[in-house]
Amino acid sequence: MDQPFESVAVVGLGVIGASFAGAYRKAYPDAFILGIDTQREAVDELLSRGWITEGLEPADPTLAEKLNTCDLVVLATPVTATPEYFQVLADCDYRGVVTDTCSTKNQIVETALEVLPHPDSYIPGHPMAGSEKSGVFGARADLFENAHWVLCPDEHTLPDAFAALHDVLTSIGARVVSLTREGHDEAVAIISHVPHFVASSLVELAVRHAGDQEALFRLAAGGFKDSTRIAAGSPELWTGIAFENPQAIMQGLQEMQDILSQYASALEQADRATFSTLLDRAAQARQALPAKWIPATEDLLEVRIPMTNRTGIIAEVTTIASQVGCNIQSIEIDHVTSSTADLVLILTDEGDIGKLSTQLIKAGFSISFRPLSSKE
Repeated sequence: MDQPFESVAVVGLGVIGASFAGAYRKAYPDAFILGIDTQREAVDELLSRGWITEGLEPADPTLAEKLNTCDLVVLATPVTATPEYFQVLADCDYRGVVTDTCSTKNQIVETALEVLPHPDSYIPGHPMAGSEKSGVFGARADLFENAHWVLCPDEHTLPDAFAALHDVLTSIGARVVSLTREGHDEAVAIISHVPHFVASSLVELAVRHAGDQEALFRLAAGGFKDSTRIAAGSPELWTGIAFENPQAIMQGLQEMQDILSQYASALEQADRATFSTLLDRAAQARQALPAKWIPATEDLLEVRIPMTNRTGIIAEVTTIASQVGCNIQSIEIDHVTSSTADLVLILTDEGDIGKLSTQLIKAGFSISFRPLSSKE
């Protein structure tokens, strides 16, 4: 497998950062991986697993020098800790690719654009994966397999940098989704943040009614455990997330209250038809989710788009693909001549290809499609 980055630095060796290091080591056994964490225990654990080549603590005087030798820096720290590493990268005029794993984007993107000397090489990211276990000991090298990893390019993002990072993420099993930086926080509030607080509320409801009735929690198996697993996550982490994205989360919680009130109102009015309709609508939507996430190889499709003098082509094309449900398995820049290039996407068998074609043409792109054989 081609290795997009010979050397990678992972800053923050919690569940996400450590799992990324393990996944990268699995995909690229010969890569140089630098691990950085405030806890020496985390560094030593990943050295013992062989997931990192070298480990440092942030106070190490060689930190900036070592970071500057890496082609990719992954900032897997909390939002509050990320700006100081942006500053370290700025001070050493870092010119490689930078990404982060923060679950909110507004604040972190604003800081990056102010501090980083080469913001066109910064690609905000957010892996939609995790564990109820916190810290390095909850890390798994397979954590990102079939998990969505959001990337947020904009009109200034370097196409080759995006393509290289995309290749890395797909090589560790992740499914890359592109969102605008403005739309990211609203989207994750609905499908990630609000569900966490709903799960916590379900546990609180059970606690209030448990009392001395041990039988209640003994009965709380199956669906209850599945739907509340995420409530075991770090309170400090989730408090931080909530106050970094308050408006979108408050809106989502309000909508959740409105939905629950519809159920309560239907019960109060003995309205079986409305109650059944609410349940049916949810059941049909849930059943419509794909049963499998691994595409059939023989159904892969190549999309080729000539790259013109047009800023933001990567962000525009990948966002359109995401909006119509198409999954980009790989992306590359084919430099046809010294002055011309094609953007080449390999799509899986998901989404509406017809709508993708229509939307791209409406956006002014010239495109061609070609089915790929299994051998290709």
